[in-house]
Amino acid sequence: MPKGYIIAELTATNPGPAFEEYREKVLGTVAAFGGRFLVRGGDPKLLEGDHPEGRAVIIEFDSFDRAMAWYDSAEYQKILPLRLSNAVSRVLCAVGT
Repeated sequence: MPKGYIIAELTATNPGPAFEEYREKVLGTVAAFGGRFLVRGGDPKLLEGDHPEGRAVIIEFDSFDRAMAWYDSAEYQKILPLRLSNAVSRVLCAVGT
């Protein structure tokens, strides 16, 4: 079965305590669904297209369905407002080959 990936680009617009709370709490939600961070932060090098400033995140799950189950979970939805109100982001779910 192909893996599922959450791929995000985000820029913290308010990198204060609420955003740090999200960063800390998201770890447990990902682990609870068997997810593994492959990329979290860093300074990505733009090769093509428009580049958002900020962080790149890639999380691997055992399947697309498992990745979506994590995103839709009550545990993640509870902390999601912390990110939405403190960062500009683009997030997608993709299937590996």
